[in-house]
Formats: sequence, structure tokens, C-alpha cells
Amino acid sequence: MSSAAIRIPRERTSKAASRIAILDAARRVAARDGARDLSLRGVAAEAGFAPAALYGYFRNKDELLLALAADDLTSLARAMRDGPAGLAGAGAAALELLCGAETMAAASGALADASHDSKAGDAERLFNGRLIAALKALSDASGMPTGNRESQCDVVLVAAALAGLALLSRSGRLHALGFTPEEMIARLDGRFRRA
Repeated sequence: MSSAAIRIPRERTSKAASRIAILDAARRVAARDGARDLSLRGVAAEAGFAPAALYGYFRNKDELLLALAADDLTSLARAMRDGPAGLAGAGAAALELLCGAETMAAASGALADASHDSKAGDAERLFNGRLIAALKALSDASGMPTGNRESQCDVVLVAAALAGLALLSRSGRLHALGFTPEEMIARLDGRFRRA
């Protein structure tokens, strides 16, 4: 076996491990400083990389934010699949994760910027693919069918309601309005429960 054949998998593993280390560092920086104030220089310092080295993994801050949000969507889909069944269980799992993940809100700005960038396709495709997987997990966990456009709209409406509830809950506005997340999820469950 040639040394080139041995080196290639090791380099791929090393690159994947470095990417994971960068994402972990970015998550720590986002938690400490806020995802919107995240900088590639700050992430590089946290990860122990030279700032220029990050450009081998992410073209800019928007790509990094989209990668973080895509990871959060994967966690969200997993939590909804593995949690209690039904819309109430999936909604509670989603709300818990969304309240703790600032990257989703920050990624919305990155997506708006990416739509004007012809090279942003891979990051946006990754995010969109993970979003579809999370919507499918919500549909499956809650028993909401997705066989037609109307049913698909219902799943998107529930997801949007959960995202809005997370925003209101995270900011303290839901409590200020006199509501609890559990009460709102129960209302969603009542409105969208399928026989």
C-alpha cells in the first residue's frame, strides 16, 4: 500500500476533526458573546487556530453561522424523534432546544446575505436540508401527515409557531404576557392534533 493511500484518509479525518473543533469553539464564543457578535478572529483564538486558517473551512462568518444552525437543526430533529410522542412532546423538545440556541436567529441574517451570494450555495443547501429533516421529524413525532400541500403547510405553521414561542419565551415576553410555554404548546396540540 502506498503512503499516499494511507495519508488521504488521515488528512480527511484531520480536516473533519479540525472543522468540529472550529464549530465547538464557535459555539462557545456564541454562548459567551452572542451569535450575532461572533467573529472569525474570536473563533480562531478560541479554537487555537490562526485566523486565516478558518478560511479553509468557512468562507465567512455567515457560512460559519449557517453551519452552527445546521448542527442545531440536527439536534432538534433528533430530540423530536427521540422524545415523547405527539405534538406536545415534540413541541416541548423543540422549544427547549430553540430557547437555548441563539444560532437559529443569527442564521436568518446569514441566509438573507447568502441569497445575494452566488457562492453561498453549499452552506445554504446544508441548512435547508437540515431544516427539511427537522420538519419531517416534527411531522413524524406529532403524527401530522405530509402527503399533500395543505398538510405540509400545517407542519410549517407549527414549526413557525414553535420558533416564535421560543423567541417570546427567551426574551421573557411570553411570561410578561401571562402565558407559559406549556400552555401554548397544549393549544397548538389541540389545534393541530390529527385523528
